[in-house]
Amino acid sequence: MGIKFAELKVSETLCDILKKNGIVEATPVQEEAIPVVRSGKDVIVQAQTGTGKTLAFLLPIMEKIKINAPAVQALIVTPTRELTIQIAKVAAKIGDEAGIKSLAIYGGQDVDRQIQKLGRNPHIIIGTPGRLLDHLRRKTIDLSTANKVVLDEADEMLHMGFLEEVEGLLRATARDRQTMFFSATIPDRIKGLSHHYMTNPVSIEIKAEHVTLDEINQIIVNTEEDTKIDKLCGFINEYQPYLAMVFCHTKKRVADVAMALAGRGYLADELHGDLSQSQRTLVLKRFRDAKLQILVATDIAARGLDIEGVTHVFNYDVPHDAEAYIHRIGRTGRAGEKGTAITFVNARQHEYLRMIEKGIQSRLQKQKLERREKPGKEISQRKPSEAAKKPGKPSKKYAANKPKTAEHGGVNHRSSRSKAVVGKANNPTSFKGKLGAKKKTVKRRIR
Repeated sequence: MGIKFAELKVSETLCDILKKNGIVEATPVQEEAIPVVRSGKDVIVQAQTGTGKTLAFLLPIMEKIKINAPAVQALIVTPTRELTIQIAKVAAKIGDEAGIKSLAIYGGQDVDRQIQKLGRNPHIIIGTPGRLLDHLRRKTIDLSTANKVVLDEADEMLHMGFLEEVEGLLRATARDRQTMFFSATIPDRIKGLSHHYMTNPVSIEIKAEHVTLDEINQIIVNTEEDTKIDKLCGFINEYQPYLAMVFCHTKKRVADVAMALAGRGYLADELHGDLSQSQRTLVLKRFRDAKLQILVATDIAARGLDIEGVTHVFNYDVPHDAEAYIHRIGRTGRAGEKGTAITFVNARQHEYLRMIEKGIQSRLQKQKLERREKPGKEISQRKPSEAAKKPGKPSKKYAANKPKTAEHGGVNHRSSRSKAVVGKANNPTSFKGKLGAKKKTVKRRIR
């Protein structure tokens, strides 16, 4: 049994707000980090996604906010819009009741509207590096009063090439600031950044093997490129996930796989960097509401997203390192719930597999499953097994907040854009052939 927030001396007001939201016990990273952050010391926290890092820095920051001071007092920088939005929602849920104003600043939003909101003097700003720097150059934001700065997913931020932007933001904040890095890994670039912008930082490390991977059944499946889409459909038919995420390396690959799945009758959609912010928001809302069953995404979705009910993750394209692998499969098996992660590899990709196993310090289960039906066949057209009689259900944890069955009603309830090609989808042709046929008959969907 974990330690309660009251035992960590979190303020009574915040404890009451957390309790109203069903949060009573602290996770290991919260237990370790909250006292250090509250003390005002610089800190470097290494912990995987899905471990509760957001509250680990938000709670002690909010305790220090001076509500009557009309100035930015804390800055939280994230690598992606999705993570910014997610943290902003948590900050609003807790802060609104406590009288603490927060604001999300990211690209894809109207700049003038952001300037208007900045004029309302938020206490906490959460944002992405590019848009934050844009406001600094316009002189529409003043960070000189921000004496608490958090870099969340710091390793990903530097990996995406935001080093100069991050340094510019740090220089714009108060000289006597408290600086906090939260990251899944601590590469040399983060160590170098800490030497320049931190003072005697406290290091906290939460071991990944006890946090992220234990609750996930990890399976490696050998496959070839021309049969991969068939294998994917076969696993979806067999496992019937409540919600599933499929990860690909490129935006084109994501679009192709999403189109192929839609053509076969699955309720699938895509998430990648070419979508506008409104399109991304709509796709994620439909997925969270279980109106979609399958989300096909690039790694932009692997960081920071916390979507309840994701029961299965498919690595359609094998990750090239252990870090990317952990972040992808970390979308399932969250907060102590069970999950399944299936990774497709071919004969030329086993070097990546060895790198992943070395990074997670574990041997992965290799499995070849015999398909009992034609991979592209509709469930409604085959004799259902006992497992296929029911659509996937959320875990007990989500049952109170979600319907007993997902709105997508299980797999293979056809979307309107796929009806024209369902007949062709069942023909045992190659993936490229099927995809080519679909592109001629399926209208490009409105995203």
